[in-house]
Amino acid sequence: MNGDTLYAIGDLARRTGLTVKTVRFYSDAGIVPPTDRSPAGYRLYGTDAVARLDLVRTLRDLGLDLPTIRKVVDREISLPEVAAAHADALEVQIRVLRLRRAVLTAVARCGSTPEELDLMHKLAKLSEDERQHLIDDFLGSVFDGLEDHPAFAAVTRSLTPELPDNPEAEQVEAWVELAELFQDPGFRSTMQGMARELAVNRAPDDRTGLPRILAEAVRAQVVPALAAGTDPASPEAEPIVTALAAHYAHIRGLPDDDSLRRHLLSRMESMNDPRRDRYLFLLAVINGWPAPESLAPILDWTARALRARLPR
Repeated sequence: MNGDTLYAIGDLARRTGLTVKTVRFYSDAGIVPPTDRSPAGYRLYGTDAVARLDLVRTLRDLGLDLPTIRKVVDREISLPEVAAAHADALEVQIRVLRLRRAVLTAVARCGSTPEELDLMHKLAKLSEDERQHLIDDFLGSVFDGLEDHPAFAAVTRSLTPELPDNPEAEQVEAWVELAELFQDPGFRSTMQGMARELAVNRAPDDRTGLPRILAEAVRAQVVPALAAGTDPASPEAEPIVTALAAHYAHIRGLPDDDSLRRHLLSRMESMNDPRRDRYLFLLAVINGWPAPESLAPILDWTARALRARLPR
């Protein structure tokens, strides 16, 4: 035996701030073995035991299990390796806790029922792959057969929600509502109709669902009329309807007649689905985009103006 100072288990406990029971536990586990025994058979520990116990306590505070701690103190694996692995594990736990906090915050804010809480929790905790499957199923249904359209990639990208790893409560709420909207057959049908129209016109405005030239014309012509309080059935609205119909006739390569105007009216009415506006709003919340402009007032005014000039 060398001349190093030896400590009885009680002395070691006092030096490390641990209980005798805890020191004995680590000793029995082989993590801090005794250096020697006293004549009476009591365990004695060298000065290195103090450093080992300090390291053990730090690693336990970080949440490492005993087998891993033993490998570290015995230098079977390096501390940096353990730290890196544990940091990765903690990152996963942190994401889970943040998601749970977001769900609970959303529930507290909107007063969800137990059934809604269960649904919210299930949808929120879907893995990234599971969320992507849900999204792909919806967009695949909407754009089925249009994969070769030149605007396909841009339009689908602009309609794809991307829930961040650490979502805020409002993003969780928006994701759950959007996931439910994905499964609405009526909404899918509306979006499919929009997609078919985009394919025909071949000049889409990414998220409005209107051909770009028509979308710009509608905004330019109708927004001032709305601001001025122009009645869509009034004579003052006639030049606006004529201009919009001419734009649409040019896009479609068809004459401006009642048939074309009925088609344009149908287009405006189908686009004026409140679920479409809601989809774009939820999408912006999830993706952290600016809130989109609602086209509902513009579409409603245009539809009323067209309807007023068509024979019944």
